[in-house]
Amino acid sequence: TSSSDTSSKTVHSVAAPLDIDNVDTDMIIPARYLKTVSRSGLAEGLFANLRKDDADFVLDRPEYSDASVLVAGDNFGCGSSREHAPWSLYEAGLRCIISTSFANIFENNCFKNGLLPVRVSEAQHAELLKDAENAVPIRIDLETCTVHRECGEVIEFEVDEFKRHCLLNGLNEVTMTLERSDLIDSFEAKMK
Repeated sequence: TSSSDTSSKTVHSVAAPLDIDNVDTDMIIPARYLKTVSRSGLAEGLFANLRKDDADFVLDRPEYSDASVLVAGDNFGCGSSREHAPWSLYEAGLRCIISTSFANIFENNCFKNGLLPVRVSEAQHAELLKDAENAVPIRIDLETCTVHRECGEVIEFEVDEFKRHCLLNGLNEVTMTLERSDLIDSFEAKMK
């Protein structure tokens, strides 16, 4: 069972384990799926090559069918800067990726597209990976920046305050610009 509230404050779900280091954006969504600027339909290409080679791929197993959290290996999202990678993860229902590290551009693209990347220590990652492998639910709380394990352990994580604010309020660059339309119109009127 998986749930996430509409304001992206909390996610409660089993976490799918993807214990592979250096998963690049081409592994997340192969280039053949990048012929669109639409975000719809991209879940079909999510991990397409891994799924083709592994009939028992983690996201295709029944116990992870509703997972909104992915516990991924180190350096997740390396490679090219394609924004389709977080789009495909989000469209597939994932709302949080947990890893020991993320590629910088991928991490920023996650925040811009409503996906929370959570960095944890190697020891914490090992415990969360065990929980994921046993389909034990976890809860991620963006308001308190904590991961709650079923055993009672609470793991704190850091998020840039502006990025946290944007996720909590469903904001992106377009919505923030539109919120300032009165100021923009006023400026444009003065410039005429």
